[in-house]
Amino acid sequence: MDFQAMSREELSQVKQELENRYHEVQALGLNLNMARGKPSEEQVELSMPMLDTLNSRSKMTASNGEDCRNYGMADGLPELRLLFAEMMGVDDHNIIVGGNSSLNMMFDVISCAMTHGFSDCEPWMHQGHLKFLCPAPGYDRHFAITEYFGMELIPIEMTPEGPNMDEVERWVNNDPQVKGIWCVPKYSNPQGYTYSDETVRRFAALQPAARDFRIFWDNAYCVHDLTNTPDELLNLWYECRKTHNIDLPIFFASTSKITFPGAGVAAVGASEVNLAILRKHYSYQTIGPDKLNQLRHIYFLRDMEGVKAQMQRHRKVIAPKFEIVLSKLSDHLGGKGIAEWTNPNGGYFVSVQVLDGCARRVVQLCKEAGVQLTGAGAAYPYGKDPRDSNIRLAPTYPPVSELEVAMDLFCLCTELAAAEKLLETK
Repeated sequence: MDFQAMSREELSQVKQELENRYHEVQALGLNLNMARGKPSEEQVELSMPMLDTLNSRSKMTASNGEDCRNYGMADGLPELRLLFAEMMGVDDHNIIVGGNSSLNMMFDVISCAMTHGFSDCEPWMHQGHLKFLCPAPGYDRHFAITEYFGMELIPIEMTPEGPNMDEVERWVNNDPQVKGIWCVPKYSNPQGYTYSDETVRRFAALQPAARDFRIFWDNAYCVHDLTNTPDELLNLWYECRKTHNIDLPIFFASTSKITFPGAGVAAVGASEVNLAILRKHYSYQTIGPDKLNQLRHIYFLRDMEGVKAQMQRHRKVIAPKFEIVLSKLSDHLGGKGIAEWTNPNGGYFVSVQVLDGCARRVVQLCKEAGVQLTGAGAAYPYGKDPRDSNIRLAPTYPPVSELEVAMDLFCLCTELAAAEKLLETK
């Protein structure tokens, strides 16, 4: 029954029933965690054979003949650059393969822009009050980087087509203090949206008021499909070539959710102009990346077909978990007028919109009954959801048995918070 159509008496009765059920669950002493999009132990096990690909008898040279045990190859192994080129849709000579963290590479690019600048412009730190566009709901760790550097975070509405491009163009094309925008273009965090072709073309056609404006294109889920009908993302690299805007985008990807999250490899892709600045920046940090780890990845994944095979193995583990989440939401909350949710074709999250003013209460109720969720508001700049309605669910980490229990509790808490809220207005 639609909660919003109930009388005050009906709502009061439902609330009492929900509270009774909630206290029963509290008594179970649960201790479950759905707070972050971590691969499960079963997923991490999929990459254990990679550790056996390199031993004292292995060939330690890259395809160009260089010894991977020694200094050098600052751009990474040529064969791994080729693999990332296919994953990211960027030419291999425009890619630097680094350490295990793409987030670290994003931080480094922002840091480089702050201290040394882009496009022969003054360093960002000398340009006064800076602004950065943040499609929201979005990735909290993206927002944290630019907040750390003291920029003003500008929320941009997210739609099923991607960021609201009318808003993006208004800010970018008219305000020289806007220096960049965060993007997760395929299976966005947390909604699982993939940018439409029109959105990608409008990004490529931007005419920024600031010559040193950059698009931070974090394609973290570029191969993380969950269905037989995966989303297709238009190639921004080639679209920017058409519009002569090749310096606009900087691309990022990693194997964090392909192999080992803590011991993968990450890559950045950009134009020659941008890479010249970044190579100089990196030259003061390191004489070369961990090429043995890069070699290990090549021996294990080999090529794009190997990546696809690995992702099929991941899909067998996590697709049933997404089915559980979506089934529980539909069974418990469908038709009650108190929640909506996304049904992504890939990625790592399901985004739920509960009644306005209820997200923090739902998260609190879950925590007090033993289930940890991502904090309400985390997907917005400064952690402030203006409607207090968005909750990010991360199905991948818990075992199936725990996930079912956690989702039953989440739905119960969503109903209870909604009943409480609606009774305030009856």
